[in-house]
This record gives sequence, structure tokens and C-alpha cells, in this order.
Amino acid sequence: MKTKFMRAAFAAMAVLYAPMAMAQDAAPTVGDRINDIFAASTGWFVSLIFASLPGTNIPWIVGWLVIAALVFSLYFGFIQFRAFKHSIQLVKGDYSDPNDAGEVSHFQALATALSGTVGLGNIAGVAVAVGIGGAGATFWMILAGLLGMATKFTECTLGVKYRNEYADGSVSGGPMYYLDKGLKERGFGFGKIMAILFAVFCVLGSLGGGNMFQANQTHAAITGVTGAYPGWITGVLLAAVVFAVIVGGLKSIAQVTEKIVPFMGILYVVSALVIILMNLNHVAEAAREIFAGAFTGLGVAGGIAGALIQGFRRAAFSNEAGIGSAAIAHSAVRTKEPITEGFVSLLEPFIDTVVICTMTSLVIIITGQLITDPATGNYVLNEAGTAIATQGGTSGVGLTAAAFSSAFGWFNYVLAIAVVLFAFSTMISWSYYGLKAWTYLFGEGKGKELTFKLLFCFFIIVGAASTMGAVLDFSDAALFAMGVVNIVGLYLLMPVVKRELNSYLSRLKSGEIHKFK
Repeated sequence: MKTKFMRAAFAAMAVLYAPMAMAQDAAPTVGDRINDIFAASTGWFVSLIFASLPGTNIPWIVGWLVIAALVFSLYFGFIQFRAFKHSIQLVKGDYSDPNDAGEVSHFQALATALSGTVGLGNIAGVAVAVGIGGAGATFWMILAGLLGMATKFTECTLGVKYRNEYADGSVSGGPMYYLDKGLKERGFGFGKIMAILFAVFCVLGSLGGGNMFQANQTHAAITGVTGAYPGWITGVLLAAVVFAVIVGGLKSIAQVTEKIVPFMGILYVVSALVIILMNLNHVAEAAREIFAGAFTGLGVAGGIAGALIQGFRRAAFSNEAGIGSAAIAHSAVRTKEPITEGFVSLLEPFIDTVVICTMTSLVIIITGQLITDPATGNYVLNEAGTAIATQGGTSGVGLTAAAFSSAFGWFNYVLAIAVVLFAFSTMISWSYYGLKAWTYLFGEGKGKELTFKLLFCFFIIVGAASTMGAVLDFSDAALFAMGVVNIVGLYLLMPVVKRELNSYLSRLKSGEIHKFK
């Protein structure tokens, strides 16, 4: 997901996509006026969510997510490593019973959830993290990603266990339902209030960071290739395509994401692998930089703490472990065993953070995009404490583009395609997340669903045509507020997941649970 941290990364797109910036320097728009209103009325909420811990530069919400990931890893005996092989077998469909209730396969649920997390953060966010935290940020990013796998396992298991199944075969699930039903089952009387809070934050987050920001960056990517033109044109075209997909419901969304996600992931990873192979003689040195930077502060603004902060921040903001969004998509899977979707979901942070983000970081490091001091080997920093790039200060997406373009001069065009695909896939996934939160608040029904889908598509046009930083900051704060509510529920419901896990593993070992192919 693209968050407040990513706003800095996205700002760097002006280096590549200057026409967009020029187009939006015109007279104030309705969006600009809305931005001013939001800045005045919601700034306190944004500041609260993203405030730093006393005496540190660590946003408390990052610590909240990372500590939870560590707790779940320990509580479940590092299930992310013990169940990794079985997770892959489940994604392949080896244990899938076609007669189970649900709407989508394990693979489709994984693809839908991944499409909501894999995006510009993997392209630009990593560059910002490495630029500020040095190569050592990569190590902490990987560690946080590995720990986050346990969080995804916990929330997605609960999503399936407490989902609502309807007569027409459709389902609704996610934190709204396990906070409501699960906490009530355990004797806590405040679950309904927490579920409503989560749903409100989810709707706001889906319309902002999951929608308007995506539309905005899509227009920027397109104008970077075609030249400047009014944003509302991109918005209308994009809204029409998104509506055509989401009007068909989750099955339609899943059919699109199961094709887009593998394509865009493979396109990006293969490009990175080619560059890494072309610079194979530099890989060992890059690994040395990563480990040295993680533990000695080599080339890091602020030493070891700088690397740790940037690595944890990048991972937490990238894979959404603990936010609760993925549990909504995974809840629709065809299975009668909730724990199986917990196993499948733990692959998300691994793919998003450990694989794709690490690839980006390695390419930046081995292509030598950051200037180093020959005498010390440290990165040369500017007054802001950010590493200086060889491309004259380029950062964020510009730094990543420069790294890839050092091997492929045409990579700017591939990057533009990747940004559009990442943004599109994020929008259709978050339309589903927002819809399920909407129907939890206002009830199920075709008319109510259509109302939200039309509202969602309207905000695509607004997002593509406007620069509304305060609105998006608020929606990002709402998104991470989801994580505050969700993780409290996860702590209280951990024993439920533990019972599900022990029951499943014992039946798997005895042969009661068997392969279907």
C-alpha cells in the first residue's frame, strides 16, 4: 500500500514526470479547496497517527506493527518458517476441495491481496529507505518482512473463521467480523464498537490511499510518456475500466488480479535479476554493505538506528501486515479450514518485502547509484541527511529508474507500465476492501454495493485531476488507524488461532487431512 511515507517517494516522480507537476501548478481547483479544509480540520489526527516515539525518529505506528509481528512469531513458534512448504502446496491447490464454501481459490485470494500491497512502494519506497538509511536498511527491511508473515497468518486465519457465508455462495469477512463475533465469543463486550471503528477507517483509507493516490500516480506515469494533458481525462478512462472490473464482484476482481499480479511481479523481478546477473561481481560487495550498514552504521544517516528505522518503516508500510486489509480478501477463499488461508497469506510479506523490495535495493546498491566517499566507503549525504545520488539528487522512483536504466535505457517505459499496473491492481483490490467495510456498516444488498462502487469510481476522477495532499494524508492516517484497532483484536484472539493451528497440524499428521490432487 502507498502511505504517507510514500508521499516523499512519489514527490520524486517530478524528476521523471515533470509535465504532471506543471499541469497541476495552475489555478486553484475544487480539490485544492478541499485540501485546505482537510488540512485545517484533520491535521491533529494525522499528526497523532504518525507521531514519533519520544526521543526517536520512529513513528509509533511502525513500532506498533513490528512489535506485534515479533509477538505473533514467538507465540506461534515461527510458523512462517515451519509452514512455508505447506503454504506453497496450498497455493498450488494440492489440498483444495472444490466443494468447500467460498468464492475464490487460494491462489486468487493471494493474488488479490498481493495486488493491494505490491506497488509504487516497492519501486520508490525502497529507494527512499536506502537513500536515508543506507544499504543496512535492506537487512532490517527483510527482517521486518519475515516477522510480518506471522501477523498475516494470524489475521487471515481469523478472517476465514468468523466470516459470514450467504445462500448465494458469496461471503463477507475481515476484521469487522472477527472483532465483532470473535471478541463477543470470548466474552469481551466492546467488539462491536471496535468493528465499526475499523470499518469507518477502512472506507476512508480505500477512498484515499487505495484510490485517489493511485489515480494520481497513474496520471503522472502516463503523462511522463505522452506529455501533459488534463488529469480528468485519465480519471474518466480509469474509472470506466475499474468499474467494468469491480461491478462483477470479487470473482471478476480475482480473475483480473490472478493475471496482472504474476505478470507485473515477474516483469519487475526478471528485470532486476538480469541486472544483478550482469553485475554479479558486485553482489558480494553489496551483501557486505548491507550487513555492515545494519550493524555498524556504515554509510547510514544516523548510524544503526537510521538503518533500522528506515528498514522497519519500509516493510511495515509496504506489506500491510497488521492493517487487516488482506484478511478481507482472504476471507472469500474456498475452504472449510480457516488455518489454511493463514498459511497461504504468510507468503504475502515474503513476496512483497523479502523478494521484490530486496531486488530493488540490490539493484540500487550494485549499480552504484549513491555517491560514496573513497576514503571511508560511507555514503555522501546532503544537508537533509539523505544519500546523494549520481543522477544529481534523484531520489525515490527516479533513483530506481536510474538504477535500472543504467543497464536498460528503455526502462523508463517499463517503469511507467509497472506504475500503471500496480496502481490499477491496488485500486480494484481496495475497492473490494472498502465495499466490505461499507456493507458491514450499511448492510448487504445490490443497491448499497452499487452506491459504493459508483462513489469509489467518482473519487478516481477526483484523484487523477487534483493535488490533495491533506486529504490523502488523512486517508493514510485512517488506514494505519485500522492497524491500531486490528492488532488489539489479534492479541485478544491469538488463543483461538492457536487452537485452530494445533487441531489442523494434528489432523494433517494423522492423514485425516489429505491431498485432493
